[in-house]
Amino acid sequence: MSKKSQHQRVLRIKNMVCPRCIMVVREELEKLGLHVLEVELGTAVVAESDDVDETAIKAAITSKGFELLHDKLEELVESIKVAVINLIYSDEISSLTTNLSTYLAEKLGKDYSTISTAFKACEGVALNRYIVLQKVERVKELLTYDELPLSAIATKLGYKSLQHLSRQFKEVAGTTLNRYKNEGGADRHPIDNLC
Repeated sequence: MSKKSQHQRVLRIKNMVCPRCIMVVREELEKLGLHVLEVELGTAVVAESDDVDETAIKAAITSKGFELLHDKLEELVESIKVAVINLIYSDEISSLTTNLSTYLAEKLGKDYSTISTAFKACEGVALNRYIVLQKVERVKELLTYDELPLSAIATKLGYKSLQHLSRQFKEVAGTTLNRYKNEGGADRHPIDNLC
């Protein structure tokens, strides 16, 4: 028995940053009657259908804080964000054998200067700065959980030393690691709004 080839449509979606986002996007697309084949951070794959109403998809996605992308530059920048967030929230960053610029270039299949230039043009902030902001936000989360010592947090996020983490944290957060930890982490920010 041969399988009939199914036409697919890939939707590029901005602001998907966590597993909950994947669940919400899937639910919204299914509510529209779409056959959802796959949902990952930044993309959803649906079976192509003549009934697909672009306006309805856009409205459903937008109502939940996401954005349907059409521009190649925006798609690249969203791919960069997803790659950075996935790396920082995985254990892979602590065992990275290359620098972040090389990692991103390999992950996205583009040279780093193209990636960096596109990111700065679209977001108005340097990619290196965005990475630092994401790492500091992850440190804040880990400090709030209070499950790991500071040295383990530094190692987990790929810092060469606790001193490097401390300097970067103070520069971004305006306070020390210990003070932030003792004050209970009051100023955390959503990771999709860190530019």
